[in-house]
Amino acid sequence: MNPIRTYQVCNVLEPNQNNWLRTDFIPRRGVLRVYVELKFSVRDCASIPNIPGSCKETFNLFYYESDGDTATATSPSWRENPYVKVDTIAPDESFSLLESGIVNTKVRSFGPLSKAGFYLAFQDLGACMSLISARVFFKKCSTTIASFAVFPETATGAEATSLVIAAGACVPNAVEVSVPLKLYCNGDGEWMVPVGSCTCMPGFEPAKKDTQCQACTAGSFKFKQGESFCMPCPPNSHANSRASSVCPCQSSYHRADSDSPDLPCTTIPSAPLNVISSVNETSVSLEWAEPRDSGGRADVVYNVVCKKCSHGGGPCARCDDNVEVSPRRLGLAERWAAVRNLQAHTRYSFEIQAVNGVSAKSPAAPHYATVNITTNQAAPSAIPTVHLMRATASTLSLSWLPPDRPNGVILDYEIKYQGQGESFSHTVTAQTSSARVEGLKSGTVYVVQVRARTVAGYGLYSSPVDFSTNLHDDPERSVQDQLPLIIGSASAGFVVIIAMVVIAVVCLRRQRTGSELEYTEKLQQYVSPGVKVYIDPFTYEDPNEAVHEFAREIDISCVKIEEVIGAGEFGEVCRGRLKQPGRKEMAVAIKTLKAGYTERQRRDFLAEASIMGQFDHPNVIRLEGVLTRSCPVLIVTEFMENGALDSFLRLNDGRFTVTQLVGMLRGVAAGMKYLSDMNYVHRDLAARNVLVNSNLVCKVSDFGLSRFLDDSSSSDPTYTSSLGGKIPIRWTAPEAIAFRKFTSASDVWSYGIVMWEVMSFGERPYWDMSNQDVMNAVEQDYRLPPPMDCPASLHQLMLECWMKERNARPRFTQIVGTLDKLLRNAAGLKPLTSAQSGACTGLALLSTQLNTQAKLGPYKIIPDVTGADLPRAISDYAVGREIKATCGVQSQAHAGLPKQMVDVHLGVSVSEAGPVSYWRNPTRASEQKFRWRAGHEADESNSPYPSLTNHGHH
Repeated sequence: MNPIRTYQVCNVLEPNQNNWLRTDFIPRRGVLRVYVELKFSVRDCASIPNIPGSCKETFNLFYYESDGDTATATSPSWRENPYVKVDTIAPDESFSLLESGIVNTKVRSFGPLSKAGFYLAFQDLGACMSLISARVFFKKCSTTIASFAVFPETATGAEATSLVIAAGACVPNAVEVSVPLKLYCNGDGEWMVPVGSCTCMPGFEPAKKDTQCQACTAGSFKFKQGESFCMPCPPNSHANSRASSVCPCQSSYHRADSDSPDLPCTTIPSAPLNVISSVNETSVSLEWAEPRDSGGRADVVYNVVCKKCSHGGGPCARCDDNVEVSPRRLGLAERWAAVRNLQAHTRYSFEIQAVNGVSAKSPAAPHYATVNITTNQAAPSAIPTVHLMRATASTLSLSWLPPDRPNGVILDYEIKYQGQGESFSHTVTAQTSSARVEGLKSGTVYVVQVRARTVAGYGLYSSPVDFSTNLHDDPERSVQDQLPLIIGSASAGFVVIIAMVVIAVVCLRRQRTGSELEYTEKLQQYVSPGVKVYIDPFTYEDPNEAVHEFAREIDISCVKIEEVIGAGEFGEVCRGRLKQPGRKEMAVAIKTLKAGYTERQRRDFLAEASIMGQFDHPNVIRLEGVLTRSCPVLIVTEFMENGALDSFLRLNDGRFTVTQLVGMLRGVAAGMKYLSDMNYVHRDLAARNVLVNSNLVCKVSDFGLSRFLDDSSSSDPTYTSSLGGKIPIRWTAPEAIAFRKFTSASDVWSYGIVMWEVMSFGERPYWDMSNQDVMNAVEQDYRLPPPMDCPASLHQLMLECWMKERNARPRFTQIVGTLDKLLRNAAGLKPLTSAQSGACTGLALLSTQLNTQAKLGPYKIIPDVTGADLPRAISDYAVGREIKATCGVQSQAHAGLPKQMVDVHLGVSVSEAGPVSYWRNPTRASEQKFRWRAGHEADESNSPYPSLTNHGHH
């Protein structure tokens, strides 16, 4: 047998024992909390004969921190201070006979430690015991690889509940998907709550159970990062090296810029087939068939090249711009074209080119088919314009320019004219480009048109023009008679022009002065000393002026929309990428203005951008810029990976600690403090309007002040006041509902509802109560109860936010300070007792006969009623009464706060004759919420909201 070495003491017969045993110096090695496992045995004092009263069966464990091995026989002093007591150690079992010793094992921990090392000390005050072993150890999270990331060995924190963050690093050939990359090491040495991840980079695939990223072999590739595996090279391509992210194309094959690397390489198409031409005077129609080889692509289009050839058989030259090709010259998806405005009796050659998405990449010219035609004789084109040279009472002297394309020798011109009020027209001919039309009525307006004629026939008429004959036969006399009138009219016109110029100059100066004053006032408001002040964009007459002052215009080429992720108030919300010159590409959210918008909707849409552009805070959504010159109009903001706070919490129900939830609330409060300091009132603060990024940072969003939505388009119906506008009832302060008085104090009320949403992991405030019931309950001083596991300090802060007198509510500065104190003092975040137990330790019943002015009155407490005894307790007490039950209700002196509530509707009346029937409808399986109604006097109850807490006297 191996001997067991122990330290023993048994001076029980001597009084006033104070024996100490100290270990050697133990280096701390960076550990914050240390565990000690003790194995010992203790003799029962009663088994020792003639034992004095000073006999003990316990001993004390101490430690002493030091930056070096400096302890001596006399230093430090052998007493509790400077030694720090860990615990008094008592055995689970003691022994009475020496030969039947029982070994006890105890584990104790202490910390946090801060110096280089420590000593352990054991104090005996009169026991008969032996110390067999003392094992000193610490807990750690071992090195691990998860999601292609390596996390180093990490010691646990100073407290058993501490979470220590361990930063991770991607394995070789892996890249971060989201940052920061970290794991949490809990007090038991276990990894939990992973944040971020890595994935294999292009050219590498997962291996060895996602712990390595190995290179793709030759002939295979992987073109994007992720956990997919390498694939063989597409047709017409090959990768000669390992770790290829793309397979280069073989000779004569190419990829278009829009082709992804996993598509085959393609080549240019062959020439079109079966070109058919049809000539009609100076026009030609062309048709053709698809090329025999499309090059392996489906984006084949066609170009029509027109060439005019000389009569002597010389080279052909490109046609001039007068030749029209319909639908267009280049990029024809159709296999036909119509060519017009050719010259008559001229030879033309047309090339029909076939091109596709890689033709621009190929050094070879496009393949084409050729067709040669000769145009026919054609009528001349239209006369461009007609001029009036001279008019008398009976004649009009006209002239015009020859047609642009005579298409032959012009034989003569035809002039058509029709007097005002006549039902038919007259025609005359002329051999030259001028004519005198005679036999007209004096003082009459005539509509005149002219056309040319060749051997091919008449061309088109010119556009109609109006000319008038004179009133008198003698033009000179007529002018003399009208000379005074002409001079007078000219003089009056001159005076009017001078007056208008003077008025315009004066108005221009006033307008410039007014604009400068208005701008100066806005500028002074904006740059006032102290703090930046919010400027309402609706004070601008032109919304474009406001958005250009506060938001940056982004070029459309910098924005790429990837996918639609939701629907907003004005249109779709998309995820995309923003790449601006000199800046790293980033993920963004893109709001679009839906088609068919009204000018009012466009103004409101741009106003939201003008509002966001004024804010710069880490807990307020950041505006990247706007695109007002594109269609549709776009607003670009930072991208929040986890979306809205309410849906994010529902998706992660129960996965976050109270400290993490309070951290989220602190971020929302900080953002609202910033907005409040700028004198901005949000009006619609709710968890759905708070966004969460990948680092769990919460940011206030949704700054649209004017909302004109149908009830069907809103997830929460709103109450419309007599002043117009729609209000989210469950989040809005009572004075804002009643009088439309929106202030920072009303935002504080909404923040209290957000606190309740967060602590209940996204539950709907007031559950399934109607909006009218919510308004009535709030008006009667009923308030929401604390969610399950909600610390009392947080629910107290909620109640302060819900004070009926708005001036009594805390400011956001105070809220931030309160949350900071709670985060620094974890003891203030302990959950309510009943929420921890999950059972009713007391049942409070509220009778209809209670004081109607107090609304709540004194409780009648039935102690120790559990869920199983609940029906009996109700039936014993609820005969003929409207009752209210809560679990663990405190007295009125302690704020009267119900801890939990479970909706239970009693479907039958309660009588003395029988028990109560009920059904349960919990909104969350882990909670208990009861609401019930009993008896025949339910309509007379003053407490129709039993699932709320009354604070009429708070």
